[in-house]
Amino acid sequence: MSRRLLLLQGHPDASASHLGHALADAYAAGAQAGDHEVRLIRIAELDFPLLRSKAAWDTQAVPATLQPAQDSILWAEHIVLFFPLWLGGMPAVARGFLEQVLRPGFALARPAQGHVGAKLLTGRSARIVVTMGMPALVYRWYFRAHSLKALERNIFGFVGIAPVHETLVGLVESMSDAQRGQWLRRFEAMGREGR
Repeated sequence: MSRRLLLLQGHPDASASHLGHALADAYAAGAQAGDHEVRLIRIAELDFPLLRSKAAWDTQAVPATLQPAQDSILWAEHIVLFFPLWLGGMPAVARGFLEQVLRPGFALARPAQGHVGAKLLTGRSARIVVTMGMPALVYRWYFRAHSLKALERNIFGFVGIAPVHETLVGLVESMSDAQRGQWLRRFEAMGREGR
């Protein structure tokens, strides 16, 4: 069954190709082979300001450069967010992007009488792909994957995106060519299945 898939490339370095870029490319190739519709947004290539106040988040319009991103989020049935682990969490540019696009009136209804607004992005699922230098098991069990859980619960869950699955890719600096090939094939298969 064909799905509408949105890939969000959250690596902040637009000048070079990293493993996260290769994984997204493999996923996209598999998705196209599986007859899914695919859109890709490279967050590092977008020009937008950071939000600096709750008033700005509540009342200012989303920057014009991010309107196509909001349109793609509405279009998507499944969202795949790729980013490297930086200082224990997602890079600032990826976080800033999500803060800008997931605004009241778009991702959640404007609150009435102090209550939290309704979740407006229900009906969409997601996968979060995190690459990291440490072993993935260390991040998951020793560090408790706190930043990943916050992203799943406090950002995606807050606006109604569910279920959210995760794929952690560790030891990227010491990965052999054979291991890299295994990960690329795995992501191509995930893309073909649209999951």
